[in-house]
Amino acid sequence: MSRIRVGVVGIGHLGNYHLQKYARIEDVEIVGASDSQTERARKAADQFGCEALSDHRRLLGRVDAVSIAVPTGAHYAVAHDFLEAGVHVLLEKPITETLAQADELVALAEKQRLAFQIGFVERFNPAIVALEGVMKKPVFIEAHRLHPFFERGTDVDVVLDLMVHDLDLILHFVQSSVTDVAAVGVSVLSEKIDIANARVTFADGCVANLTASRVTAKTMQKIRFFETNGYHSADCAKREVSSLRTRRSPDGKVEIVANPLNIPKHDPLEEEIQAFVRAVKTGMPPPVTGEEGRQSLEVALNIVDRIESARRSLR
Repeated sequence: MSRIRVGVVGIGHLGNYHLQKYARIEDVEIVGASDSQTERARKAADQFGCEALSDHRRLLGRVDAVSIAVPTGAHYAVAHDFLEAGVHVLLEKPITETLAQADELVALAEKQRLAFQIGFVERFNPAIVALEGVMKKPVFIEAHRLHPFFERGTDVDVVLDLMVHDLDLILHFVQSSVTDVAAVGVSVLSEKIDIANARVTFADGCVANLTASRVTAKTMQKIRFFETNGYHSADCAKREVSSLRTRRSPDGKVEIVANPLNIPKHDPLEEEIQAFVRAVKTGMPPPVTGEEGRQSLEVALNIVDRIESARRSLR
């Protein structure tokens, strides 16, 4: 394809950013902005010179690819409409509400030979990208993703809202099956789980401890990887990384030294959008596939189930 016709469905906080990034790509034409709130769609259409739509199905037959940034509960229905019509899809995380829905979308994308990318933007964070070439075999991982409370995102538990980002990163770097999950969580300001902690054990022996909260005063997005011969700490909010490694000195002693890394300078969402466009144009698999989105969802739902089971036992 020499020129990609795209649409964005869901013109909230994130959908607007998707439009901004598409507008910067020379061989992309923004056809339409769709939102059930017509005023949102109209404002976006005026800004980006495209058509405002209240029904996403009016984009079918007119676009080659689409970004979907609607609430999680609508992910399956909207993505299914586009995949069934032969449209490449970039779907914001989490992939769906249920594993059955995820399985159906993954199978449909494969049948239609379409790019089906899940919007885990942290994969493109410069701090995480810098670790790609240095990470060997983590044995312990600690992740903290803490945010102040916003109404946006409270349609799902904090596990699917925030923790799922770190689950995706951990599954990406560990590359081993999950053997055990333990979790606790509480509701604070919403009816959903607002604070959660999970301990995930993998078949290769790696253990990951994750904490997510959307009721803290300050933002923290840090993930630390411990290896037998090194330590890597990534601050996703500041896009910084610190890496240490062990080495043997001339006198035979083991010492810890800095491991300088090349941290790229780029905007993560812009890289994500560009990667999706490349996958559409080349036919190559996107960097975060639907199957990977399904894997992170499976672990996330397992964590939610463990939390809910513990809460029921206390009633």
